[in-house]
Amino acid sequence: MGKIQKLTAQLANMIAAGEVVQRPASVVKELLENAVDAGATQISLIVKDSGRTLIQVIDNGVGMSPEDALLCFERHATSKISKPQDLERLSSFGFRGEALASIAAVSQVKLKSRRESDDVGTQVLIEGGERKSQSSVNQAKGTSIEVRNLFFNTPARRKFLKADSVEFKHIVEEFNRVAISRPELAFSLNHNDRDVLVLKKAQSIKFRILDLLGSSVVGDVVDLKAETSIVQISGYIGRPQSAKKALGNQYFFVNGRYFKSAYLHKAVMNAYAEVTPDGLTPSYFIFLSLDPQSVDVNISPSKTEVKFENDSLVFQTIFASVRETLGRNGFGEMIDFEASAAVDLPQLSRSFPDFKPSEISAALEFESDFNPFANEQPQRKPYSPEPQDYSVLFDANSLPPQAPSRHFLLAHKYICTPRDNGLLITNIHRAQVRILYEQMLAAIKGGESVCQTALFPIQVQIGAAYIPLIEAHSELLGKLGFDITVFGSDTVVVAGVPQGYDFDELSVRNTVANLLQILEEEHHSLPEIMQADAAKKLSELGVAKTSQIKESEAQGLLDRLSACKNSELSPSGKRISKFISSEDLEKLF
Repeated sequence: MGKIQKLTAQLANMIAAGEVVQRPASVVKELLENAVDAGATQISLIVKDSGRTLIQVIDNGVGMSPEDALLCFERHATSKISKPQDLERLSSFGFRGEALASIAAVSQVKLKSRRESDDVGTQVLIEGGERKSQSSVNQAKGTSIEVRNLFFNTPARRKFLKADSVEFKHIVEEFNRVAISRPELAFSLNHNDRDVLVLKKAQSIKFRILDLLGSSVVGDVVDLKAETSIVQISGYIGRPQSAKKALGNQYFFVNGRYFKSAYLHKAVMNAYAEVTPDGLTPSYFIFLSLDPQSVDVNISPSKTEVKFENDSLVFQTIFASVRETLGRNGFGEMIDFEASAAVDLPQLSRSFPDFKPSEISAALEFESDFNPFANEQPQRKPYSPEPQDYSVLFDANSLPPQAPSRHFLLAHKYICTPRDNGLLITNIHRAQVRILYEQMLAAIKGGESVCQTALFPIQVQIGAAYIPLIEAHSELLGKLGFDITVFGSDTVVVAGVPQGYDFDELSVRNTVANLLQILEEEHHSLPEIMQADAAKKLSELGVAKTSQIKESEAQGLLDRLSACKNSELSPSGKRISKFISSEDLEKLF
């Protein structure tokens, strides 16, 4: 007997499940897309324990016959294609017939479905890919499918699932991707018997984005529209000033299907290159419409990647349309095809608003007794250059001639302390970070909180996906000095932040965005590691801009630094102080 054996259907489905069903969100994606393909106008998603215990999708679509209710769980059974040519003009989400077979192979499934023409519905029970029963059942028109105890028969796969807050975030992301692309449908999401999102039919995609992600996102985007003989582009792109460090709210759709593309993402980022600092990513919702025969959606099991017949042209069109939209809205240069007729305007640097009129007037000399209407003007003094005064590098009055101070400030960045045998230079920013970092660590270990409360709390809409993240780490946030409470299904109220943080609305919104990024990055760490890393990153955020300390405050800062357990290095391992000996100074001359 030969060594090669044909796999059983059950084992083949379990192997396929490894490609299709990676986590609960994978199941959500497939079931929601099936409901859309079924012509539903109302789709409900019910989840328990972030999908570990239950994932249920209920729709009012066309439903299935008793025969189809059984056949849909067979591998490669589909109603979407019947001949090779159908693959070239796909308009539906699903088409392979792998999803339900793969899901049923690693879970316990109950399917109930009824067509409008049928008096009763059909119920099918499947466990671990094995059919248990089929029976008639009372059922409303449409389909209800329950997926329970995901990976119950593959415990190793179940162990790889992340924390509930992380898995639920992925579920909401998949929910959003389907809901955004179908504003004409009504959707709802319920988690652990609590309504998270209830979406009525929306007038447009922009209204759907408003319902899902809030006014703060919609208020920061502008319309995008372009058309060529190959591709039509529409959607919305974010204002450069609203770009964030963390990825979030970046969406590509082709013919209504969500997809990922690092290649086309680069086209967007290249268009923003001159108006957004490195490391920040804008929001965008970009919809591509083109001939289905010029795009291949059959290149990955999860159907999240696509291949364009002319990808370079799509790249160039996205780049040009995004750049033109930015320029048209005053965020950067437009691509002007009549540049010869254009008038060049002077461009102001980004630091121009910081150059205040008071600073301009202070730098000019004028004669207080000058009268332009007098017949005889006083004799003006001839210009005579004064010797360069290097004291402008230091704070005013930092070196009074009669009583020199022990410390002086250099360029608002360094504390300089003269010593008998040299000069000690301390980086103010790094010293502040070290001090705040150790304060946070002490608070985490049971010390006094470093929270500063506000008279008027600020509401920040963060989206339903991030609410469990805040709830899961509420104790840690409190110890770090944050007073943040959940308000509704997608909003938090910030009543306090750690000392040193600014509390204006824009600063608080940016702080919360950075905080969510930190919590998401560190969720997989051990508690002790997560707390230390969170304190490190938050201390750097708390003093992101070096405080303009006064000379009189220098000694107090140095005293607090010397009281730290490690006064030599910042939390990121950078040197805080540097001593320059007299010999080294002499070598400079």
